[in-house]
Amino acid sequence: MIPRTKPEVVAIVVAAGSGVRLGREVPKAAIEIAGIPMVTRAVQAMLGGGVDRVVVAAPETWVDRFASSLATFADRVKVIPGGLMRQDSVRRGLAHSGECDIILVHDAARPLVPPFVVDRVIEAVKDGAAAVVPVIPQVDSLRRIRRSLTVAADRSAFLRVQTPQGFEAEVLRQAHANSGDKEFTDDATMCEAIDVPVTTVPGDGLAFKITEPMDLVLAEVIARGES
Repeated sequence: MIPRTKPEVVAIVVAAGSGVRLGREVPKAAIEIAGIPMVTRAVQAMLGGGVDRVVVAAPETWVDRFASSLATFADRVKVIPGGLMRQDSVRRGLAHSGECDIILVHDAARPLVPPFVVDRVIEAVKDGAAAVVPVIPQVDSLRRIRRSLTVAADRSAFLRVQTPQGFEAEVLRQAHANSGDKEFTDDATMCEAIDVPVTTVPGDGLAFKITEPMDLVLAEVIARGES
């Protein structure tokens, strides 16, 4: 269990992805939602939820521009070059996270995550969970591929995973050190690979991932309605 004597919390915000699928020529995290870049919104959510410091993994050619857009938080935010794959960016972020007790990993592509979800994840790690993921129920009907056919699957047996995911710092470092060349979809899965149990906390619908152009439209409507 993490001691209650103000453990230090660092968030790694993964923001090195391209905006190709959204039809943009700039990195996805640089795209503005209601006038504010996704990466800025993600950093604001981390700090608002109780994170002490943030490491942003940016596209290599955009490090200076991301740092400029985050200048307001310069004393608590460090921008570094990200990697080719998500886990490469996280690994680079770990190298810059310094001495800390808890590490969160968040996708900048989930810019509207409410700060209270961030707080839930942090509190769960403080309470003794080594790896924590926020989740929401699966509401769509599902079908499983079976040979050349599909069959109905029980959606109650599935949960949709969001970020930020939270970890005891040494657990996450160990998971990455043991991952080798295998590609993982997220850090919680990487921790499961070294037999670390994953705890869930309630997520929130606002923490949806912006992947397609319609997601961007929805985020814009929500952000303008909240402003």
